[in-house]
Amino acid sequence: MNLGIIGQAAGLFAVTNVDDIVVLALFFAQGAGDRDSTRRIVLGQYVGFSAILAVAVAAAFGATFLPESAIPYLGLLPLALGLKAAAQTWRNRRGGGEDESVQTRDGGPRPLEVAAVTFANGGDNIGVYVPVFATAGVGGMAVYTSVFLVLVAVWCFAGRFFATRPVIAGALARRGHILLPLVLIGLGVLILVEGGAFGL
Repeated sequence: MNLGIIGQAAGLFAVTNVDDIVVLALFFAQGAGDRDSTRRIVLGQYVGFSAILAVAVAAAFGATFLPESAIPYLGLLPLALGLKAAAQTWRNRRGGGEDESVQTRDGGPRPLEVAAVTFANGGDNIGVYVPVFATAGVGGMAVYTSVFLVLVAVWCFAGRFFATRPVIAGALARRGHILLPLVLIGLGVLILVEGGAFGL
């Protein structure tokens, strides 16, 4: 296997997914104390990223399932999830609940929520991956997708690592219930604005 193409694939993944580590760390912090949360988050990350790869591979072969004009509207997914998380935080605070209740009571995000955020956040990556896949050929495309799928696990490990460092974990435990909605809402708005959705 060509080491050059493996390096290129690793570099492309890192450049296009660096922001995912922050979101993953927040997800892992939200699921702290629930033994199944890691499995759910990793599963959701793989489902979301596999969907990105499926669309990019199909487009590289000439099949367009997701029109380019629709990509900016993927920002509605994290925006909706962020607003939902913000509403839950508001209800918990008005009810006099502990700040930590958001992290421990519901066991963190569900796989489909993680997948939706992953897909929406990586929607613009499809436009980068398609020409690379199209020029790499079937063999090269197989290498790219294999490297990407291995690196998803590395990204999950990194997100969990940051979320479990004592200083970061303490900060996320105190403020994660506020940061997660803010990050998701900000991410959604950024995707909408950068893509020119609704004429923004």
